[in-house]
Amino acid sequence: MAVSLKPSPAPALPPILPDRPLHRKRRRIHLFFFVVFCSLPFFNLMRFDIPRQRFYFAGAELWINEFAIIFFSLMFLMFGIVALSMVYGRVYCSYACPQMIFSETALALEDRLRREVTRRFISWPLARRQLLHRVLLYSILAVGSVVVSFVFIAYFVEPLDLLHRLLRLDIGTSAGFAGAVTTLITFLDFAFVRQKFCTTLCPYGYLQGMLADKHTLLVQYHDPDHLCIQCKKCVRICHMGIDIRNSPYQIECIHCGECIDACDEIMARVKRPTVIEYSWGEDGPKLSSEIGKPWWYRLGIRDAKRRVLLLVMLFYACGLGAALSTRNPVLVRINPIRTTTLYTSNAAGEIENRFRVSISNRSGKPQPVMIAIEGLTGARLQLSPQPIFVAPGETTAKDFSVSVRASEPLPLVSHFRFRIASGQAGRQQTIDMTYLAPPRGKDRPTKESK
Repeated sequence: MAVSLKPSPAPALPPILPDRPLHRKRRRIHLFFFVVFCSLPFFNLMRFDIPRQRFYFAGAELWINEFAIIFFSLMFLMFGIVALSMVYGRVYCSYACPQMIFSETALALEDRLRREVTRRFISWPLARRQLLHRVLLYSILAVGSVVVSFVFIAYFVEPLDLLHRLLRLDIGTSAGFAGAVTTLITFLDFAFVRQKFCTTLCPYGYLQGMLADKHTLLVQYHDPDHLCIQCKKCVRICHMGIDIRNSPYQIECIHCGECIDACDEIMARVKRPTVIEYSWGEDGPKLSSEIGKPWWYRLGIRDAKRRVLLLVMLFYACGLGAALSTRNPVLVRINPIRTTTLYTSNAAGEIENRFRVSISNRSGKPQPVMIAIEGLTGARLQLSPQPIFVAPGETTAKDFSVSVRASEPLPLVSHFRFRIASGQAGRQQTIDMTYLAPPRGKDRPTKESK
């Protein structure tokens, strides 16, 4: 009997998949949000300036007397996070939260340093390698803590002033002390706490349970055909230490998708479909099955509630944008000075009313202000020099008088207005005011007697 010497064909190799595609996408998104986190206070996109009592939002400098705009700006941010959570679940935690970004970066750095120390110093005893690994890790985390703390404090203190304090190692002032304490807390967080903060202290995960509904995006284990091979790689790779197979609603789960990458990799090797995927709700369609659907449907706008939510957010954003764009960066307030006397007579035979003008420049450029009088016969404004220039972020106060010849036939109370032109564009506004005059015959001759 002839024996064939041909070798049997080799079994087909499993397809080579991209290395953890969701993980790599998250890393890019983390880098983007880290840049956003560092940029917001330095470009005044969002920052509280506690010493100067200012709030910066979208480049606008809001003063404490503009509390209405400040309140609605903060409400818009909070409402945006709530809307995001209702539609996309824990996406903020997994993709944008600074705590999660820094925690995962610290974990990745620790793993990378361990491998590098082992590779380069394989001949060293284990205890010495571990010591070197810890020294390198804590040194890098200490430097990173200083940088992150500086950025965090810059949200509340002017960045240039904070930099000067840092270079002087100033811990005697409140800002310097806050920076030192924040640096210590940040280092302890990076080195020891990390994701434990998310599972023990952060209230957002508990709040998310109240916001989710049957269409909220989540990571779900779905295996009705019992295809899972029980490799448990989805458990080993989870930084939060959970088993996604137990429930998609575990408080520790941030829906990062690391378990999806792990399941995709293993199941591809055994030529089986994955059993862990993103889905719109526990019983909703898988995210991967949405191809061919309208773009708004694929983005999660799947029911009337979400459409209303989107419209409310659009109207809110338009209203807030209109409020920010129409606000006057120069605040002018004029008040009469009538604490001791209502009016006075000067050497020129004129009746004077005293006023005080307060001008606040709420912009980042010097602003000129011109003041004129309307509706008061024979009035003369005694205010110089004009225009009044106000430096950025400063408030200037001046006393001036409005005088009228005593012979003018004015009533005891005359209504007039100040017309104010402010800014380089000469933005107009008016302030209604009253002018008080004495009765005739008392420091006030008539034209006939004169």
